[in-house]
Formats: sequence, structure tokens, C-alpha cells
Amino acid sequence: MRVLVTGGAGFIGSAVCRHFILDLNYEVVVVDKLTYAGNLASLDKVASDHRYFFEKRDICDVNAVDAIFAKYRPDAVVHLAAESHVDRSISGSDVFVKTNVLGTFTLLEAARRYLASRKGADFRFIHVSTDEVYGSLGEDGLFSEMTSYDPSSPYSATKAASDHLAKAWYRTYGLPTIVSNCSNNYGPYHFPEKLIPLMILNALDHKPLPVYGDGLNIRDWLYVEDHARALGLILERGRPGETYNIGGRNERKNIDVVRQVCSWMDELRPMDKSHHKLIQFVADRPGHDQRYAIDASKLENELGWRAQETFETGIEKTVRWYLTNQNWWRPLRERIYGGERLGLVDA
Repeated sequence: MRVLVTGGAGFIGSAVCRHFILDLNYEVVVVDKLTYAGNLASLDKVASDHRYFFEKRDICDVNAVDAIFAKYRPDAVVHLAAESHVDRSISGSDVFVKTNVLGTFTLLEAARRYLASRKGADFRFIHVSTDEVYGSLGEDGLFSEMTSYDPSSPYSATKAASDHLAKAWYRTYGLPTIVSNCSNNYGPYHFPEKLIPLMILNALDHKPLPVYGDGLNIRDWLYVEDHARALGLILERGRPGETYNIGGRNERKNIDVVRQVCSWMDELRPMDKSHHKLIQFVADRPGHDQRYAIDASKLENELGWRAQETFETGIEKTVRWYLTNQNWWRPLRERIYGGERLGLVDA
């Protein structure tokens, strides 16, 4: 199996590449533009492997994408390349529209042309998306694959658009696409703008831990390696034309996530006062959805997937990883993103 993984130098993408190569014995072609969130250091474990190939390319570049299909002739595409940070989409939505919508369109069309040349050979296109396309839940209920789309942010709106494109290319052209929608991922190699790594690194530097609003917004947390395993199963046994929700069944209030990070920091890196004292409530994010929660029953029942990590085991592993891998995150913290507030809207 040779798989083209777009966004393979990103957080989730690199976990997928490591899993595909080291656990599933796949050949992997990474296509990544290497924007601020792409980091080849996340692929160090597989970079010298004969099953690993890398192309620095923009998925919006039609000629470049066509050339990659012609050169590597993949058996499947796992499409993860996307602008993904909600805060950045609030203050700069244009790149989200270009990459998430136009880039997905470009890949779908390239895959369609390529598949026509393969004359009926097996091929799959996995489009990896987010539960944010469904909008916000109330106190009860879960997102299922039948939940109507109701995106709130520019980020989730562009992901919703790309989901619809992938599904339309299946229905109209017969391209064997599968869409996955996942809950909030966390774990090693996560760019430090996201909640959990930001809290860990700020706590390590004794800086304030900013929590939006009242901290009561709820997210379902999914350990990134569990997500990678799910995508491997979907690639192998998922049904074209279908959608699969991927969630960890780990609902937590944002404030409780931050408190759990603080408790681990108190144990592993104690200071003269508790890290809990660093928590600081700040103005909420515009359009901040109240609650996400995934019903992963379809994936669990049809493909036999189960999350191996609870939030308690996963968050401990994550905190310990950041404390012992400063060589990975410190250059990012010093040169690219220092922890400043993002997503502020000008008056």
C-alpha cells in the first residue's frame, strides 16, 4: 500500500505517517507546504525509512499535485492538509478558504483524473475533518453522522465546505471518498498555539494560563495516536461514500482540562506556589461553541475501533512528553509563536 498523506508534517498528519509506516508497513508520500505548523522534526522517527517520501508542495497548485500523482501512483490519499486554528481563522480567514476549500477541490479533481487512468484499480480518498462542522450542542446529546451541519467559525465553515465537496465527488463522479469527523485531538508534537500545549508551556515558564470566558465550554478529547489508528482502519475497511465520527468519549470542561495540566505540573515541576494560581480568565472567543461531543458508535461497531487512552492516561503522557522534548518545541516557541493571544477582532 502506498498512501499519499497531505499535511503529513502537521500534528495529526505526522502521527498518521508514523503509524502507517512503523505499524502498518505502508509506503507514505508526505505532501506538505511546511507552513508555520508543519514541522519535519515531527517525522524524525521515519525520515530515514525507505518507505518514506517527502514533497514540499502546495495542494492548491494543480500542476504540482498532478505531477505527484503521476510520479508516485498512490493507492490511496489521506487528506489532512488544512489551516486548523479557529483563532487564526477569525483574524485571517482568506488562507482558510484557499487551503481548506480550494486545496480540497484541487486534490479531488487530481484524484479523479488519476483514477480514470488507473482503469478500475482499487483507490480510496479519506478526507479528514472536524466535529466543529456540526456547530454547538446543548447540555445533552451527541454528534452523529446524521447531525446537520451548522458551523460557527470561518475555520469550521471552510471544513464544512470541503466535506461537502468530498461527498459530492463521490455522488457525482464516483470517486471513492470517505469523510471522517474527529473531536479535539491532543498529544505529542502539537503546535503550541493549541490549548493543552499552550497551558503546559506557559506553566513551565510560570506565565498566566489564559482560559476563555468562564471556562465551561466542553470538548471531547481524542489522543492523537488513537485517531491515527482509527484512520488506518477507515482506510482499510471503511465504506466509500460513508462518514465516520471519531471521538474519545472524554468530555471535559476547558477549565477542568487546564486544572488537570496544572496538577501534573505541580507534581512533575513544582514551584513555590501551585500552578493553579496561574489560571487567568480572559475575554471569550467570538462565536465560541459551548459543547462538542461525538458518538463514535458507527466506527466502533463497524470497524472495531476503540480509543486506547482515557483522558487521564493521555494527558499524563502529553505533559511528560513536552517536559522531556524541549528540543522539539523550544524553537517553535522562540521563533514562531510565543504564546500571544490570537483571533482578536478589530473594532
